Amino acid sequence: MVSKATLQKSVTVSNTISDVAAVCRQILDLAKNNGFSREDIFAIHLAMEEAFINAVKHGNNADASRNITVDYSIAPDRIEISVSDEGSGFDYKNLPDPRQKQNLQKPSGRGVLLMRSYMDKVKFNETGNSVHMTKYKSANKDV
Repeated sequence: MVSKATLQKSVTVSNTISDVAAVCRQILDLAKNNGFSREDIFAIHLAMEEAFINAVKHGNNADASRNITVDYSIAPDRIEISVSDEGSGFDYKNLPDPRQKQNLQKPSGRGVLLMRSYMDKVKFNETGNSVHMTKYKSANKDV
């Protein structure tokens, strides 16, 4: 079933991998039901997982008293997802490139690289504690 309307939703969950995984499954099911291809769904899934893990572990420092807010909209031609944590943020403008030789053994920066590689648009708020990602529906309709 492919919807012609735009669905918008905001949900706040506790700072746990299981809670954000449930939101991830909901969004992926909606993307599938709205005609996104397997490749699109793979890209959305990977980018969301990276954003969620970064929010839980780095943004909220695995603090169970903090929350994560997920805002998303699914339109006939695109999906937009924002993931915000309650942390102090990070300097996304000066994140080391994990592909550079001097950074190959460093664990940081890979999640952001993956988000930017798999989504069509990735923007952070000025504080660096919220990421907004957009994926446009590909022409391949192999759902």
